[in-house]
This record gives sequence, C-alpha cells and structure tokens, in this order.
Amino acid sequence: MDSIYLDNAATTPVSDSVLSAMQPYFSEKFGNPSSIYKIGQKAKSTLENSREEAAKLLGASPKEIIFTSGATESNNLALKGVAFHWSQNLGIKPHIIISSIEHHSILDTAEYLEKSFGFELTKLPVSEEGIVNPRELEKVIKENTVIVSIMYGNNEVGSIQPIQELSQIIKKANEKRENKIVFHTDAVQAYQYLDCDVQDLGVDMLSLTAHKFYGPKGVGLLYVKSGTKFLPQQQGGAQERRQRAGTENVPYIVGMVEAMKNAKKTGKEIADLRDYLIERVTKEIPDVILTGPQIGENRLPHIASFIFQKIEGESILINLDLLGIAASSGSACTSGSLASSHVLTAMGYDDLLAHGSIRFSLGKMNSRDDIDEMMKHLPQIVEKLRGMSPIK
Repeated sequence: MDSIYLDNAATTPVSDSVLSAMQPYFSEKFGNPSSIYKIGQKAKSTLENSREEAAKLLGASPKEIIFTSGATESNNLALKGVAFHWSQNLGIKPHIIISSIEHHSILDTAEYLEKSFGFELTKLPVSEEGIVNPRELEKVIKENTVIVSIMYGNNEVGSIQPIQELSQIIKKANEKRENKIVFHTDAVQAYQYLDCDVQDLGVDMLSLTAHKFYGPKGVGLLYVKSGTKFLPQQQGGAQERRQRAGTENVPYIVGMVEAMKNAKKTGKEIADLRDYLIERVTKEIPDVILTGPQIGENRLPHIASFIFQKIEGESILINLDLLGIAASSGSACTSGSLASSHVLTAMGYDDLLAHGSIRFSLGKMNSRDDIDEMMKHLPQIVEKLRGMSPIK
C-alpha cells in the first residue's frame, strides 16, 4: 500500500487466502443452496461445511450458527428477536440492559425499541477507562429483564469488558427465573485477539462480522445458544432453519470462515506496536490524553485512542490524510457526525475534549516504520492546528 493505513478497527483488507477461497463460488460453483439439483446441493454442502467450521471455532454446535449480512444485522436480530418474542408471546413489557458505550448498531436499536414500542431500557455506566462494573448490572436487573447486551471489546477506546463475570451474574439471576435473561455480546473487535469460545464466555448470543479480521464486507453471523427463544426478523424464505430468510451468500460465508480460521489469537506483536505508538505520542506531543484502559490486559491490542487538547480531531485527520495516512476520530459508522463520541462522554469527558479524539487501530500490515513515518508529521500538525485554534 502506498498509504499508511491505521484504521483497522473500521475495516481490514481481504487477505489473499480469503480471496482465493471465495473465488470459485462466484462463477464455477455458483449454485443456490436451496435448489435441489446437483449444483445447488453442492453449494448447500459447502454452506453446511462452513457452518460446522464456524461453530467449531466458537465452541458451538452448527445448528447454533445463523449467517447474516454482518454484525449490524446480527445485533438487530439479537435485541429485536428476544424482545419481541417476550412482548408478543407472553405479553411482557421487555426490559433491555446495554452498556452506555455500545456500538450504534446496539445503542440505536435499543433506543428504537424504547421509543417506538415502549420497551424499558437501562444503559449501564462505565468507569473512566470505559469498563462496566459487574455490581452495576446486579443492581438494575428486573423481573421483566429479557436481554443484556454488553460488547466484548470497545471499538473506540479498546476497553475489554469482564464478560465471564457478567455472565455469572446473569446465570445466578436466572436460577430463580422462569423466563431466563438472554446474555448477548458484540464480539466484532474481539474475535481476532481474544478467546471467543462461547462456552468459556457463558453467553447465549454472540455477533461477528468478517471484515474486521481480513474477510469480506457484507457477511457475519449470530451465535444463538440452543433453547434461546427469539422471533426471526426477516421473512421470505426457509433459509437458516427459518431464522433468517434470504438466499445465503455462499462466497462470502466461505470467505468469512476462512478468515476466522486464519485469525491469530495472540496479538502480542500488535500489542507491542500499539505500546510503541502510545509511548511516542504521549512523550512527543504535549497535552495529550490516552483514553480507555492504560497499557495492560484490559485494552484490545490493536487500538490506541487519544484526545489532543485544544483542537478538533477531524482537523488532524484531514492533515494526516493529505499525507496518505489514514486514522479515525472514532467509529466509522458515525463518521461525519457533528456530535461528540457517546463513548467518551459516557467515560466522563466533556464535549470540548471529546471533539479532540483520534483513534489509531493497527493491523497485520503495520510496522514500526509506519509509526515512525507518521510521527515525523503528527507533532507538527498538532502544533500548527493549536496555533490556529481560538482555544488557548
């Protein structure tokens, strides 16, 4: 790449092995897996083999894997599916619990259910480092709580949530409940680096999307533990055991599973590079705040997020982009919004500070040379912008 790409939490390039695995299913093996003739049944066999491999990688059963168009659909299916099941079948007014720093595909969906259907919604606070306190979850569980959704790793500041501890709280609450609380996690940023075995985590639902770990855009999955009750949200066919209608995207599903198999769980090299980036930025540029957990086990290995005081992050991004360096001011799904990051405000930063945020997210193509090249320019960019800023 001619440019320096430091926005891997937004998306990653499709790897060569993934592209190679996908290629035959666009033209040579193009059958519809719902067709009964041979070419369709070959596609069906490929689909089910992919399902088995994905399930194995997650410690699940194949029947517990639903392929979707990505994590946004998976997150919508989880929240809406569970809430509408209890609302329509049992007449319960559902209570939904999420963290205050969820991705917008959870946050906006939960707020939609609250505003449009009158469902109850609780947003758990987080610490200054962006981590949920399990005791806060214990306090807010109600008789009508139907689903708790807490992201595994945050996409903006890299905070890792105590999913196993949270799952134990829900398990304990469920001991005396006829209607069991469903525990869902958005594991989009975590899969490549953290243990995502659903048995180890103790979750009932888990969302993934392929393009965060060198797979194609437009495909994801939702793990749904056997026995979990929910209403499908997409009608029009019997695909995915009638849980998600629509012709399965076989080439992309093949690509996703190939990317899942290739994903490395260690992240040590990436973490070392992240620490090098943090050290250089914080030492060489004054008035910089490292947001999220400090260096350690509670931070995702590929994300380093900073607030550059007295200037706007967008201005830094534009100047970096002119030099061929790509970074982000937060989630790619909210790029262009004038609102400050809901993640940073939930962590206690005021709007003025939050507007100075920049997220660098690293990937397997990055090296120290990339950091060194960026740091030839970033201090000067910040100094120039501060000189132009009315904030002193």
